[in-house]
Amino acid sequence: MLTDRDSLLRKLHELRSEHRDLDTVIARVVEAGPVDQLHLVRLKKRKLLLKDEIAWLESRLIPDSIA
Repeated sequence: MLTDRDSLLRKLHELRSEHRDLDTVIARVVEAGPVDQLHLVRLKKRKLLLKDEIAWLESRLIPDSIA
């Protein structure tokens, strides 16, 4: 599992990049005309999974604050 801070940051960067790329892909699929709904749903689901993984990694990188 990823424990090294640099590894976490590298993985976070990769996930954010893929998340942005999916934005572009989804926009192109919608603009292309007749939309394959199943394909579009799968792309959006992948994007949501990436968002969750990004949030998890960010929470691992931010130290707990004493409230």
